Amino acid sequence: MVGEYPDPGRGRLPVRDVGRLLLRCADRPGLVAAISAFLADAGANIVSLDQHSTEQTGGIFMQRTIFHLPGLTAARDELEREFAQRVAEPFGMDFRLTEAAKPKRVAIMASKEDHCVLDLLWRNRRGELDMTVAMVISNHPDLADQVRPFSVPFFHIPANKDIREQAESRQLDLLRGNVDLVVLARYMQILTPRFIEEVGCPLINIHHSFLPAFIGAAPYRRAKERGVKLVGATAHYVTEDLDEGPIIEQDVVRVDHRHTVEDLVRLGSDVERLVLSRAVLWHCEDRIIRYGNQTVVF
Repeated sequence: MVGEYPDPGRGRLPVRDVGRLLLRCADRPGLVAAISAFLADAGANIVSLDQHSTEQTGGIFMQRTIFHLPGLTAARDELEREFAQRVAEPFGMDFRLTEAAKPKRVAIMASKEDHCVLDLLWRNRRGELDMTVAMVISNHPDLADQVRPFSVPFFHIPANKDIREQAESRQLDLLRGNVDLVVLARYMQILTPRFIEEVGCPLINIHHSFLPAFIGAAPYRRAKERGVKLVGATAHYVTEDLDEGPIIEQDVVRVDHRHTVEDLVRLGSDVERLVLSRAVLWHCEDRIIRYGNQTVVF
């Protein structure tokens, strides 16, 4: 019938030909036109385009563009070089070009608590998180049997404040140049500035409170003592400033006087799982642009 809507299942883009372009620069006229014209000249079709400027004038411009380009894998290096010369350098842009068909290699670091690490592994196995889990590293052996069914390498590297330097050296030997992201799934050790600098990729942490409240030990007991009405969790990028990195996602659940500390722990764990999985998903889908100590999530 003339005028019928197309079948949404037909004509889907082959994932191998889908690119993601993320960029950030000082805002000025002509940015969107220059980017769009470059992609059109390269033979790419823009599938989606999201942008944000921090101010109406004189702000920071950020954009995430999804495009389809046949033969992207073969053309990517040249496309990246041409974009740098023709667009990025003249406009002073920081940019990143990725392929949707190449999942990010992710390492998960954990301690004894299992709810976040097992949730990530489960979502990955179900296809909800498009990533390749390269390894799980823990400073305790407790999770080895639970990780084994997921066929992910498990490395037990003891770590505490007395042997932190040796532990981080062993961890860096495994991680450096081998992963695109490290997820701290309730890894209960402080990372040194040296580790953060040398690991060579972003790190995402899940914090068991709605930052900046209840930083430190026993947050749920402290929350109960304060009579809180909300329990939350915060996922953020890791920086040298403890628990002060750019926030990616936050969420809360309502509680009341009837909830025990154990109830708060259970409810808080549920929120932690959801918040961390969202943050990891958004990072793996190249939806996040950082600027200063903030993030824009497209």
